[in-house]
Amino acid sequence: MTDVHRAIGTHGFERLLHHLVQLRASQINRCAYCIKMHTQEARRDGETPERLDRLIVWEQVDDFSEREKAALAWTEALTVLDGKADLGALRARLRAHFTDQEIGVLTSIVAMINLWNRIQVSRH
Repeated sequence: MTDVHRAIGTHGFERLLHHLVQLRASQINRCAYCIKMHTQEARRDGETPERLDRLIVWEQVDDFSEREKAALAWTEALTVLDGKADLGALRARLRAHFTDQEIGVLTSIVAMINLWNRIQVSRH
């Protein structure tokens, strides 16, 4: 799994958004270990405490760009699988802000953090 993370890291996806995506999925999955780790990493890489504090309500605040909001919506849709979710509309929203390659990288980031969260939660 570590090798997958290294491969994802070679694609140049912006680090702060990477952290936000990992942290948001970890919040949803209630993975305390991952929340602590990704919060620390985000702060170390320059994310502000204010944005981290409001990540849980990202849809209701204007702290996040439309690009970030599209990524966070995708993160939530792939973390909480809901048969009623309109993934087509979410993909269209993504395409307004990301290339196909970036969408693939983002999807991989979400998939991997969900896997890590489940492993860590199983150890609680």
